[in-house]
Amino acid sequence: MKNTPKAKSGKSRLQLLHQYYQYTGFYQFVGRAVIKALPYILGAVVIIYGLNQIFNINAGLVRLTQILPAYGVLSFFFVSETLLGLIPPEIFIAWSDKTTDPWFNLSLLALLSYGGGLLAYWMGRSITKIESVHNYLEVKMAKQLKNSKKWGGFLIVVGALLPLPFSISCIAAGIIKFPFRGVVLYGSLRLLRFAIYGLIIFNAI
Repeated sequence: MKNTPKAKSGKSRLQLLHQYYQYTGFYQFVGRAVIKALPYILGAVVIIYGLNQIFNINAGLVRLTQILPAYGVLSFFFVSETLLGLIPPEIFIAWSDKTTDPWFNLSLLALLSYGGGLLAYWMGRSITKIESVHNYLEVKMAKQLKNSKKWGGFLIVVGALLPLPFSISCIAAGIIKFPFRGVVLYGSLRLLRFAIYGLIIFNAI
């Protein structure tokens, strides 16, 4: 019987993956990125919280889905999912549950979210064509950019599956010039997220 890599090393694939990430500096890279982004994230949370106390943003968005026709809701959602994706898609999924054909509208939402992410990727690629941005990335951020390209797939998967803006992940992937076919492949997990959320929300509301 031939020895498999797992048998030779005595480690599981998960352990080998963990070892690889340690060796390549993935954890340190993510840690530094989170620390750098934390002030901006906290600032955005404070601003959104403050605005929500004044205007009740969630109630306004729910009201918007009630007064707009279906094509208006879908168009608004597509723009949101393309430009930063800060509006929670769960609001629109809940809207689809109240329509006459919830699964059809949920499917449209999933495709629009996926398509918006792909469009956001090309927005990120366009940003790199700005001379000042290009020079900054190629000179000051060369090492970080190289590491980011290694783990671009992880970035897309996180944005696709977790309650984080998918559009921002795709814009970042475009900026680091992660291969588009990888974005198409990993980003398709976005469709799975909508299917799971649909099952949960449709049964809970």
